[in-house]
Amino acid sequence: MTSTASVAQVHSLEEALCRRIGVPRFQLWFRDKTKLHVGDDAVVVGVPNHFYQEWLQKTFVDEVRQATQDVLGQVLAVRFVIDPQLFQAARQQEAQVRSGMPAAECSAGAGPKVQPEIEAASQARLAASSTGRRWRQLEEFVVGACNRVAHAAALGLVESPRECPSPLVLHGPVGTGKTHLLEGIWSGLRRRQPQLRVSHVTAEEFTNRFLQSMRQGKLPSFRKHFRHCDVLLFDDLNFLSNKTATQEEFLHTLNELHASDRLLAVTCDCHPRLCDQFLPELADRLLGGAVWSLALPDLPTRLDLLRAKAGRLAVQVPEDVLRFLAENLAGNVRELEGALHSIRHLGRVTGKAIDLPTAREAVGERLRQRVRAVPLADVAQAVCTVLGVSREDLQAKNRGWRFSHPRMLAMYLARKHAGATYADIGQHFGGRNHSTTVAAEKKVRQWLAADESLSVANRKFRVRDLVAQAEQMLAR
Repeated sequence: MTSTASVAQVHSLEEALCRRIGVPRFQLWFRDKTKLHVGDDAVVVGVPNHFYQEWLQKTFVDEVRQATQDVLGQVLAVRFVIDPQLFQAARQQEAQVRSGMPAAECSAGAGPKVQPEIEAASQARLAASSTGRRWRQLEEFVVGACNRVAHAAALGLVESPRECPSPLVLHGPVGTGKTHLLEGIWSGLRRRQPQLRVSHVTAEEFTNRFLQSMRQGKLPSFRKHFRHCDVLLFDDLNFLSNKTATQEEFLHTLNELHASDRLLAVTCDCHPRLCDQFLPELADRLLGGAVWSLALPDLPTRLDLLRAKAGRLAVQVPEDVLRFLAENLAGNVRELEGALHSIRHLGRVTGKAIDLPTAREAVGERLRQRVRAVPLADVAQAVCTVLGVSREDLQAKNRGWRFSHPRMLAMYLARKHAGATYADIGQHFGGRNHSTTVAAEKKVRQWLAADESLSVANRKFRVRDLVAQAEQMLAR
């Protein structure tokens, strides 16, 4: 499309957009990362990749439209498209991070606009890891109903660190993107505010360094490193389960960070209230900030994830193949990635086209594994463990909520994972009829949709957290 706008118009549009969304957000998402073109009937925003395209479309389309009206006095359509030059520049920067090549050696041909904040972040990433580890970005994260709030919380920490509650706890089953969000926070802070001292550590690394410091008599140095940083990003808190001494050390670190108005973000496999292996004081302190969950991806998110992963693997996968995988592999992100790798590998070694027959052959074993039903007894045991009830409680004739709520959760999970009929499920849980099981499944779905909480042992828990914890046990 031929642009009818002058350079001055585009500059005015950028200024108007900057005023509407604020300087920090404009610099993070638009400055030197997009190209604005104004036509007769539309504003086109050029972006470097699919992730930017999706995120900006969802987040800023109204602001771009309003900024256009501010400058031009009329409302135009807004389209986000992948710009070839921005795409190539982003690929070169990614190659730089992976190879460890100095910026001067890979900037040739990238155009006159070198993104200094991204270049600085790349160098920081390389300095942090001698192996050239690639730190994932928030803009690469595929957002869906299963993780939208957690992603927004991570983005909020990057955009406005001083306004973010601390600690920020991101919890959910394995393979739902918790580590991706934590790495994205690290990358975003290093790019946006390089003056901040940001430390990223896994719970295992923290434990090993703590024990080594005790043996070598270097605890003061260890504590100074973790307690004096501006932001501490702590991955896989569950690793500290039953490690009392390390938990106490981490608790003191948490308290010190809080007292000095520094930030902490942690990831955990389950809600802090549901981890009995945590010290009560630690669980209580974790609840003092913001706690957000990530769930296994739903069908639309699985489809978006597969599209994004196929793009990153540079493999052309037909839409019907992607939909087949999304509908038949209801697992976590890693399972979806593995399916794509299997399909690509089979196509390469056999020379077959990537189509539905090839996909079925490549993931046949995965599908056969998934259809193996979970025994009803295992479902009952998972619910009993999570809720602290007995099997007798699940099968009791009593209709009080103390018995009925756990029983309804068990029926819902049995229908979802055991592959049993409504009648079989009802019979297993106290000889109930078909309609009782149907009603129980419907009720739990309503609880999940409304994000309701249940009282268990005089404490309230979100239903989705209880379901996630039980499903995690069933997946072991």
